[in-house]
Amino acid sequence: MTYHHAPRATGWVGWVWFGGAMMIMAGLFNVITGLAAVFAERVYVQTSARLLIFDVTTWGWVHLILGVLVLATGVAVMVGQNWARVVGVVLVMLNALTQLTWIAVNPWWSLAVIAIDVLVLYALIVHGREARLD
Repeated sequence: MTYHHAPRATGWVGWVWFGGAMMIMAGLFNVITGLAAVFAERVYVQTSARLLIFDVTTWGWVHLILGVLVLATGVAVMVGQNWARVVGVVLVMLNALTQLTWIAVNPWWSLAVIAIDVLVLYALIVHGREARLD
């Protein structure tokens, strides 16, 4: 008689929920940054050459929209949606790139968010498969 044992989730599955929680936090960071750039333009100093291609207000909207998307996807990761892992990886990589371009304006904040993004990528890519088993 052959018994088939279903794979069991290990303690590493907590990394997926950690990744989801960090996505929510990174999304909130982006929302705060975006709101500060949109509504309190004096928070960021703008040179005559402007920030990147956009002015600070436009860049604030980019951060705000990306923050809302990352936050919503983080919630979906926390409730176990499989599609959210793939979307989360793409959004978090995009978030890290936007933070890298924002680094000249706010270096310590950008480095903190990039560090969170790296942890999220690790959690979603390395341990994401176990979330389906739990």
